[in-house]
Amino acid sequence: MMVIGINPYLIFDGKGQEATKFYQSALDATVVGIQTYGELPENPDAPLADEKKNLIVHAHLKIGGTDLMISDEFPGSCTQSEAKVSHITIAVMTDNVKNTEEVFGKLQVGGEIVLPLQKTFFSPSYGQVMDKFGVTWHVSTQAAETN
Repeated sequence: MMVIGINPYLIFDGKGQEATKFYQSALDATVVGIQTYGELPENPDAPLADEKKNLIVHAHLKIGGTDLMISDEFPGSCTQSEAKVSHITIAVMTDNVKNTEEVFGKLQVGGEIVLPLQKTFFSPSYGQVMDKFGVTWHVSTQAAETN
């Protein structure tokens, strides 16, 4: 077996559209594609309410060499509070302190700082921020290589 990659897949309770736009802006992401539940074939046995048709079934964003996937919970399924996941955070690395500060600032809008940006033994600038959707991000600057 050979794993060729691992990509985060964030699932929201009705805020997928907002989250997609937020991460597109905050992370300078390219939207590869978005599909809503309303675009899926109709199921006559389980019709979807009109207000649920704009929820995201799958969004794909490209951030550097990473793929970020986003979806809304399927209407009527379990909520995140019932999910059997402990605690997941996402790490973002930039190539310089200025970019780290920019990404950190954008993710912070409507959220809260968990750990302010600071110099550490492993990064010239590292901090943690919880965004307005409750996702915690570790934002850091790649350390200069020493040879």
